Amino acid sequence: MSDIVPPEVRPKPAVPAKPPNVGAPSPSSPFPPQGPGIGGASALPPSSQKSGGGSTLLGYIGIDTIIEQMRKKTMKAGFDFNLMVVGNSGLGKSTLVNTLFKSQVSRRSAGWARDEKISKTVEIKAVSHVLEEGGVKMKLTVIDTPGFGDQINNDNCWDPICKYINEQYEKFLKEEVNITRKKRIPDTRVHCCIYFISPTGHSLRSLDIEFMKRLSHSVNIIPIIAKSDTMTIEERLEFKQRVRKELEMGGIEFYPQKEFDEDMEDKSDNDKIREAMPFAVVGSDKEYQVNGKRVLGRKTAWGIVEVENPNHCEFALLRDFLIRSHLQDLKEVTHNIHYETYRAKRLNENGGLHPISSNNTQESNL
Repeated sequence: MSDIVPPEVRPKPAVPAKPPNVGAPSPSSPFPPQGPGIGGASALPPSSQKSGGGSTLLGYIGIDTIIEQMRKKTMKAGFDFNLMVVGNSGLGKSTLVNTLFKSQVSRRSAGWARDEKISKTVEIKAVSHVLEEGGVKMKLTVIDTPGFGDQINNDNCWDPICKYINEQYEKFLKEEVNITRKKRIPDTRVHCCIYFISPTGHSLRSLDIEFMKRLSHSVNIIPIIAKSDTMTIEERLEFKQRVRKELEMGGIEFYPQKEFDEDMEDKSDNDKIREAMPFAVVGSDKEYQVNGKRVLGRKTAWGIVEVENPNHCEFALLRDFLIRSHLQDLKEVTHNIHYETYRAKRLNENGGLHPISSNNTQESNL
């Protein structure tokens, strides 16, 4: 009998260590440190680390740095956000926008001067500002609509607004189909439309319902109750419930739409937001001293209404929702849903758009 030769024992390959400076966020980074798993300090041996496809990772690769790479590129490019405000004159549209972004981004005066004529048609006025916070730059464009709802006859007063929204989609589409297009297409599409509801305490006007019904499939509409400090807490709650019921009966979809919830976590978060809407808000760019602190508020004969106090109004909820949690989603829904709907409709008309070459000569159809 021949002797049994034991299998050759090969040394395990050396596992390269993760570089100490990779994956660790800088002090100024808004991203939290990563936990166990790929890119983080794992308690498992390298042979146990597997990706979603089941492949074994024998050492540190650097996949986790993709997030940091994306952050750097995005920080350099900056952000665009285009916000439209619609509502009757005197509801505090400019003041609320200034309060949201804590700067004078909307400078229109809050009332009519004696010698100022009321516009006979709805105007569209867009003003852009570059805001910077923590090294992040955002080009904010505020689109105001003076003249909306101010006429005796308000038939079709939403037409100029619909036209403006579609014109921005058309601009973006024409840039997309150019033969030689820009590396970064300027984005003037309306990402969000805040609709100001008068604090009547009764019900929505027919103009409110008709406007939101016509535009809800073209833009993200967020309805809010303006100057809610003119109502008591009980009146405010009853009015909010009545508005929600009327919106539901009218088949009006406001942002965030239920069909766009991506998973159960999104649905749970968005359900809470939908239950709180329309937000009853108060805007003010004036500061007052309250309990030794400077706060934004409106001074009345009974005291000071604190804008950022959740016990006084829902401005803080609106700001957190609009800027801190859903700003990027507003842009994505605009691009993936509203713009794509417009794009598909346009490309199906008359055989599609003609691409435009660099010398503005039309080429063959798409």
